[in-house]
Amino acid sequence: MSGPMSSPILWLTATLIVFEGADRLSRRSGRHPLCHPVLLATPVLIVVLLLTRTPYSTYYSATQMLVFLLGPAVVGLAVPIWAQRAVIRRLAVPIGLALAAGAVTAVVSAVGILALFGAPREILASIAPRATTTPVAMEMAQQLGGVPALAAVIVLFAGVFGAMVATPLLNALKIDDFRARGFATGVSAHGIGAARAFQVDATAGAFASLGMALNAVATATLLSVLALLT
Repeated sequence: MSGPMSSPILWLTATLIVFEGADRLSRRSGRHPLCHPVLLATPVLIVVLLLTRTPYSTYYSATQMLVFLLGPAVVGLAVPIWAQRAVIRRLAVPIGLALAAGAVTAVVSAVGILALFGAPREILASIAPRATTTPVAMEMAQQLGGVPALAAVIVLFAGVFGAMVATPLLNALKIDDFRARGFATGVSAHGIGAARAFQVDATAGAFASLGMALNAVATATLLSVLALLT
């Protein structure tokens, strides 16, 4: 597709305007779980693409700059982690135990439930890395015989859902330690969860970033070992 509808400036501008509008609605709602910016912005952009008959491949190519900026954004998460390095060293053992429990639970629960319903192997391989970041999930799904595109959708859904329910769930469980809250959110809801954690508290955001990074490594290692054994 060529012409004005394939212009990077057009789709970059449209994406930023839609997301800014969604974020304003989220702020006005007091960051209500059901008003997450990604949850609000995604359907709007889908409708715009359908109305303009713009293929997703065209939109993806036009917004490559945003994809590129994800790299520096993720690297930037190292700054709050470094600021908490003394606390992280002191809590190395509980962090390691929580990471192991979270990584194993995320894989076993998702794969186990679908396996009980007779899901094919490619679906199981696509959902196994659901709690990791999108690039890791797509690569792992590819190596395990899954569908990378499906893995990306599952990761997005898991992140948005986790970001929505994390705060009310942790409040209901009366977990007040922002280190524990953040780490749990990062392990289960990766980058989207970490972004939500930063909105709640800086310490929670730092530990959510840590949980996201460590879980990506732990899940990739776990799935690689399981792939060798099966």
